Amino acid sequence: MDVLSSRVLIHPRDPEKTTAFYRDVLGLAIYRTFPGGTVFFTGQGYLEVVGRGEKGTSPDVELWFQVRDLQATLAELAERGVRPDREARREPWGLDEAHISDPDGTTIVLVEIPPDHPLRTDIRPQ
Repeated sequence: MDVLSSRVLIHPRDPEKTTAFYRDVLGLAIYRTFPGGTVFFTGQGYLEVVGRGEKGTSPDVELWFQVRDLQATLAELAERGVRPDREARREPWGLDEAHISDPDGTTIVLVEIPPDHPLRTDIRPQ
């Protein structure tokens, strides 16, 4: 399989409310819109809010958004009325994470990779 592009699709119960959340509250940039949907940039990926869902969210699905500064992000979101479902904390695997939810209850994990974490270690020969 030769994957050229990818994105996560969500089918919200209230498309207008969910689109407004990702656009206006989280401030994600729009990649494109089309009748019945909006595609947002999410770093190196895309999130497509499309159609209307009936089943709602699943605890088995989470969106993972790496941010530059977790505390600054949480402060910015607090100004927009977003309260964390789970406060920021250092996880056993060394990442700083906090959880928020979209209007349908989909968990969004906000992640900061600390400067000394192996994911940020330059492994190139010196």
